[in-house]
Amino acid sequence: MVCSKLNKNWLVIALVSVLSFTGTTSVEAATKARHASAHTAKSKKAVRHGKSRARTAQAAPRAAVSRAVADDSAEPAKLTPVSINAAGAIKPASNLAAASSASGASFGQLYGLHHTQDPLDLKSSVALVMDQDTNEVVFAKNSEAVLPIASLTKLMTAMVMVEAKLPLEDQITVTSEDVDTEKNSSSRLAVGATLTRGELLHLALMSSENRAAHALGRTYPGGLPAFVIAMNAKARSLGMADTKYVDPTGLNSGNQSSAKDLASLVKAAYQQPLIRELSTSHEYAVRVGRREVQFHNTNSLVRNPAWDIGLQKTGYIVEAGRCLVMQAKMAGRKFIMVFLDSSGKYSRQADAERVRRWIESATQKGALSSLPQHNKVTS
Repeated sequence: MVCSKLNKNWLVIALVSVLSFTGTTSVEAATKARHASAHTAKSKKAVRHGKSRARTAQAAPRAAVSRAVADDSAEPAKLTPVSINAAGAIKPASNLAAASSASGASFGQLYGLHHTQDPLDLKSSVALVMDQDTNEVVFAKNSEAVLPIASLTKLMTAMVMVEAKLPLEDQITVTSEDVDTEKNSSSRLAVGATLTRGELLHLALMSSENRAAHALGRTYPGGLPAFVIAMNAKARSLGMADTKYVDPTGLNSGNQSSAKDLASLVKAAYQQPLIRELSTSHEYAVRVGRREVQFHNTNSLVRNPAWDIGLQKTGYIVEAGRCLVMQAKMAGRKFIMVFLDSSGKYSRQADAERVRRWIESATQKGALSSLPQHNKVTS
């Protein structure tokens, strides 16, 4: 195990910055726990999701965020797994949202996760690549860190809608309730526009249309509260213990998950043909009033002939950074890829390209076991 060359004070700096925005004492407790973690690195006690924020702040941060990859036990015919983990990453506290809003930095940046280096030089602070058929994790970078997921939320929105089996031809009118007051984002779906449930689902998945996703949740039997309950219930049924949903759009930073949880969601969503079809659609036109409005896929890779993508979803809010999940066929195998908290507008797609070239290059050389060895970052 290679000792980290990262500055051990990075988390202290980030948390002190949060303290300056919020004036809370929970950050001070987390800072003390960061120093205490040097003496408790061998502890196997995990911080469980759902515990109180105070207990989370007092618990010693985990030295290894991702632990799903073996070191020397990989068989020669398999991809050599890569696992990179930031030291002492903790789960989000409520005061991080205020710090993110004030500073313009994502949660991952405030935690210092962007200091985590990896052999592929990814710009995403969190990443996971998993064989869809075998569940073999071939690349993991901070894959258990819990962060806001922005519009990746809409993948669960689609899951709940599809499984509810509500008529896709039903007409739904966009109302003022569907207007975003969280981030004041724009929309080309004017209040008063009437579309079918199927059209709204198409726009939510393909173009990440927030008013479309909100209208779907609002018109669910029992209304928006019942819809959010259904989202969280589905997450629990999939074993997504690190995941919480508070709205169907992802505009609220309270929608949070980990890369490993999102990989489970992608695998489940791939079983739904309608989600596969709508999420990978290149473009779609709908009638809004007297005019036809053309929408396009937010993921440019679906139009790239070098890719064979079976499912995808993008996401972005300041707190989450640029996010992307995909199912794609590479080197004759089906992979699930998750990229969270990427720092540039196009860097999430570039990270996916780096992973594809990494896998395909090793396959072409006939040396699947010669992929980059991991350097595990510890404190």
